[in-house]
Amino acid sequence: MIFLCGAAVIAAPASAQDLAPSGIAKPVTSVKLTSPAQDAQQASRTFFGRIAARETVDLSFEVGGHLVELPVTEGKPVTRDELIARLELGPFERAVERAQVDLEQATRAVERAETLAQQSVGSQVQAEDARSARNTADIALREAQAALEDATLTAPFDGLVAQRMTPNFANVSPGQPIVRLHDMSEIRVEIDVPERLFQATDPAAVVWTGALPQVVDPIPLQIVEYDAQTSSVGQTFRVSLALPDLDFATLIPGATMSVTATVPVDTADGVLLPATAILPGADRKPQVMIYADGQVRAVPVEVVSDTGTDLRVIGLPEGAQVVAVGGHLLTDGQEVRPYLGLSVQE
Repeated sequence: MIFLCGAAVIAAPASAQDLAPSGIAKPVTSVKLTSPAQDAQQASRTFFGRIAARETVDLSFEVGGHLVELPVTEGKPVTRDELIARLELGPFERAVERAQVDLEQATRAVERAETLAQQSVGSQVQAEDARSARNTADIALREAQAALEDATLTAPFDGLVAQRMTPNFANVSPGQPIVRLHDMSEIRVEIDVPERLFQATDPAAVVWTGALPQVVDPIPLQIVEYDAQTSSVGQTFRVSLALPDLDFATLIPGATMSVTATVPVDTADGVLLPATAILPGADRKPQVMIYADGQVRAVPVEVVSDTGTDLRVIGLPEGAQVVAVGGHLLTDGQEVRPYLGLSVQE
């Protein structure tokens, strides 16, 4: 009996390639497959974006003086025409009073000079000089009134106070920044797009979407403007995208957002494949692993890319199933099975 069993074992030896070092039969490798003909032919790329305001301005006085009121708080919203800051009004009010007195005096001088000229006691030139002096006094009064109005700084739009740039009770000069204000009437996200991708793609054909942790669905974005010159580092273009109205307190300038650009790809010159599916062959030429009848075989292909981000493959048989990842661990002719996901049996 022992001899017969030994003979049976010798009669059907297992192949060394089918056995693990322990002598147990190797399990069949599972591979994840992709069918390019069935996949949506779109290329996408994700960018790091920052939330930005429609406008950011530094508010300042057109006149100098002593700052006595600064009621705004950093990080708080303000409404249009709301008080931002105010200078001490006393000097400006006294300047208006002096200008009014000068104008009244110049007006009396005009009346007197015109009366004397009509009586031939004074010359017409003196009357004209008096009228010029009255006009100058009138201009000085209007300038003093404008300076009094400029001593009060109000919000030009509904916005968000970003920074108080000058402390209260300080002496300020004309044009010195007092408060930095964000115009939040339209929230935008800014991204840097590489020059190659920017020039190779029609902006009108790109679908832009954003992602935030507090929003489940992708957020549609609309391109509004872009810089007409590249940055000094990286050769990138700054693109601004507008967000829909979202009532989130965390959507303030400087916050981060992931932005995805999706571009339709013309499949006439190949089909899209993930970069993990493309392998270097023995001759360093690209190839892919194709699954058919329980085995994989290496097929040489040609790889093209217009944007540098999407990879299109030319030379695939129609309806081919390609190993999407891990092809470098397989050999030509190896027996495999499709990976269908994990399953649990009780």
